[in-house]
Amino acid sequence: MDELVSVQWLAEHLDDPRLRVFDATVQVTRRLWVPTIRSGRREWRQGHIPGSAFANLFDLSDPDRPKRTLTTPTPEWFSARAGALGIADDSQVVVYDRRENMWAARLWWMLRTFGFDNAAVLDGGWTAWQKQDYPVCTTRCGYPPATFHATARPDLVVDKQAVLEALEDPDVVLINALGRRQHRGDVNEYGRRGHIPGSRNVTAWEILDRTTQCYRPLPELRSKVGSALEAERVITYCGAGAAASSLAHVLVRLGHPHVAIYEGGLLEWCADRHLPLETGS
Repeated sequence: MDELVSVQWLAEHLDDPRLRVFDATVQVTRRLWVPTIRSGRREWRQGHIPGSAFANLFDLSDPDRPKRTLTTPTPEWFSARAGALGIADDSQVVVYDRRENMWAARLWWMLRTFGFDNAAVLDGGWTAWQKQDYPVCTTRCGYPPATFHATARPDLVVDKQAVLEALEDPDVVLINALGRRQHRGDVNEYGRRGHIPGSRNVTAWEILDRTTQCYRPLPELRSKVGSALEAERVITYCGAGAAASSLAHVLVRLGHPHVAIYEGGLLEWCADRHLPLETGS
């Protein structure tokens, strides 16, 4: 299964009995640049792609960590939660959201982290579905429980120690997927200003066509990522893994074989006053 599918593809395959479609939206609001997050279930109840269920990223994440961190859980926890959603080992999964594909990409990356590759992000998500005037459902849909076997791929997620080591490793490129104002240090969303030293900035918004919310064509994405594709390893980061997952999704589609996300992101990095930050572009 391709890592990215169009709304046309999904409309043609909705009757496939192995297909599982999920809305993974997380809604973010900001007050004085401080983000507050909540599940997007409310909007899903008001209308969603026919047959699609809601996947609550908070429920799928580590229950022992703060909700906003969306930390990868144990394989056992993820197996139980994914199975409860109806995902089986032989399912085909399509994930979408109502924002900028990043929440869909976050679930896609979690599935990938636990050894499940038969999943795709819906290009353009809910925005693209509505623009094509495809049917909308208001019934609370779901799938029967299934058995999901998670097999951890630890190289796909790194911690802050690995990032510290990467600062001294010329074969590793760090990329910040947050906005330019945050990267430069113009705004303070995470307790301290700036970015991890030496990291590049390819935002989770510039990789999209902002009108359609679809990813830009691969040649444009290749140009935006640039020489990072030549690095032995790329680590993406953001605040807590969502924007980083969208950029990681792009890097995988561009063929890079060694991509990881630093899911602790600036929430974790900025909380440790001993860790360095840079400002400016």
